[in-house]
Amino acid sequence: MLSEKGKYAAATENRRFVWAEIIWPLILNLNDVSFTLQQFQYKRDIVCKEKNISIATPSRGLASLIQKGFILKEDDLYSIHYKLIPYMRVRVTCDYATAIHEVRIN
Repeated sequence: MLSEKGKYAAATENRRFVWAEIIWPLILNLNDVSFTLQQFQYKRDIVCKEKNISIATPSRGLASLIQKGFILKEDDLYSIHYKLIPYMRVRVTCDYATAIHEVRIN
């Protein structure tokens, strides 16, 4: 018997999806550590259309990434955690597991 995922598993899945499909490609495309909400929404809309998913999923994922410290919000600008900047500079794939490892290490 299959059951639905719990809320924590769903939140992690949303974070992983938003990081891998929207945030990191956006950061690499902009070649900048920060982005605006409008830039995120534009990329989100494209990805949602391609993947045929609801817009609510990426919106919850962004909020969760902010809460976890991956993304920092200041006024209208969002930026990645400073420990992820070296990955952006060399333009490599920074998957969710690598990102959470970097953000969590002090």
